[in-house]
Amino acid sequence: MRETGIAELTAGEVVVGGAGVAGSSAARHLLAAGVPVVVADTRFGAGQTTEVPVAAELRAAGARCVGIDDLLADPEWTARTGLVVVSPGFAPTHPLVVAAGDAGLPVWGEVELAWRIDHDGWFGAPRTWLVVTGTNGKTTTTSMLEAIVSAAGRAAAACGNIGLPVLDALAAQPRAEVLCAELSSFQLHWAPSIVPDAGVVLNVAEDHLDWHGSFAAYRDAKATALRGRVGVVGLDDAVAAAIGTGPGTRRVGFTLGGPGEGELGIDDGELIDRAFGGGTLLPAAQVRPVGPSGWSDALAAAALALAIGVRAESVTAGLARFTPAAHRGEVVETIDGVEFVDDSKATNPHAARAAIAARQRVVLIAGGLLKGASVDDLLTEMRERLAGVVAIGTDREIILDSIARHAPDVPAVTVFTGDDGAVNVQRLIDGAPAPVTLGSGQSDDGTGSADLVMRHAVREAATLAATANAEPGATPVDAVLLAPAAASLDMFAGYGRRGDSFADAARLLRGTDVSASR
Repeated sequence: MRETGIAELTAGEVVVGGAGVAGSSAARHLLAAGVPVVVADTRFGAGQTTEVPVAAELRAAGARCVGIDDLLADPEWTARTGLVVVSPGFAPTHPLVVAAGDAGLPVWGEVELAWRIDHDGWFGAPRTWLVVTGTNGKTTTTSMLEAIVSAAGRAAAACGNIGLPVLDALAAQPRAEVLCAELSSFQLHWAPSIVPDAGVVLNVAEDHLDWHGSFAAYRDAKATALRGRVGVVGLDDAVAAAIGTGPGTRRVGFTLGGPGEGELGIDDGELIDRAFGGGTLLPAAQVRPVGPSGWSDALAAAALALAIGVRAESVTAGLARFTPAAHRGEVVETIDGVEFVDDSKATNPHAARAAIAARQRVVLIAGGLLKGASVDDLLTEMRERLAGVVAIGTDREIILDSIARHAPDVPAVTVFTGDDGAVNVQRLIDGAPAPVTLGSGQSDDGTGSADLVMRHAVREAATLAATANAEPGATPVDAVLLAPAAASLDMFAGYGRRGDSFADAARLLRGTDVSASR
């Protein structure tokens, strides 16, 4: 790595906002290049009595760690600063961002920093950048893309929002020549210079409106992925299909229908490329995860790989051997023919809709932090596939209200923790709440309240499924589906922890009778 050259990017200190995964990565790489770094984080305030471990690590590397409020209270901080690098969670309205803008300081995200560093030659010749974004399917598409590129014999790294910071991917050995970068709308907002070799917008639906301030701003952030040589869009999504590409960008679409010229799609059960000359790629039945969302992700990944010269046979090989990661439609248990499906990664209504659409009829467990998104369209469109809904989490009442307005015939239950720590259950009858069943249970085995709520939610869902399947002539319920349509941090440390709790609860039902408990 080059030891000097930061003057081409900034003069003075670099303030890194946030000491999470992205912020710590940016700080470490800047410090290694001899750049003076100040890391500002709410956990580093002067009034803190216990030092956070990451603060000690960053100080040992040479950073100055301060609380954000302490930094903003210093009237001289902007005079010493040449650049502010913010973590993805910092919205444009954050006080640090506003203060930097008022002082005329550039504000970048860690992806913008990585882009500049890569093209500045800090880690050798610039890499090939493939960018994946969208409301739903980013992680699966990015993972598929890495598998395809690797099958072609090219060194690839899945990075960005998928977990590995892009800067760390640039520095890693052995060297990755192709960056398969999953980028969120936050990361793209703070990466104004990025021009990938190829990028895809899978789909765009309401999400993170509290961060962006409007749907248009959210959509426009996603559109940043389409400024490169090839821009790929999901034609079956009205918003994505309407996004324009920049001048000089070749536009390629993908669809679950038969593809036209310049498109990828499905014809007679086969994934077909009519954009890059690849022809028939593989049978749709071989794609995992199964169903329409998996097929769409596979087509998108194939388009990006073909755009950089990967041969069709490598696309076939990569997709055929691909196995999706946990919490993305994973069957964790099967009881009486009903599969218990962990799609905890479905953290917005659009993702939940895709999960439901892959099944014939489900009992849905949903809820958490909706982040300003509406579930009205989800419940209206998926109403006929729902044998019941169990609502949990902070925004459960929003879900119940939407059911009452848009799907009153769908049986609904809410499970929550009362002030006394007991888990409470409330069932809706004909769209109206029934009396609360208080004190459904308290843990006597050390189980936390969130896990106890999940246990009762899964049991209620299993009972709804059994009741529906006992109705003569009814469409069978094939799954109890955890597809929350919401973020998890109100109850769990992350979507993975939420999915694990669901799986544990489902396995506890093995051998129990849930059919007569309602």
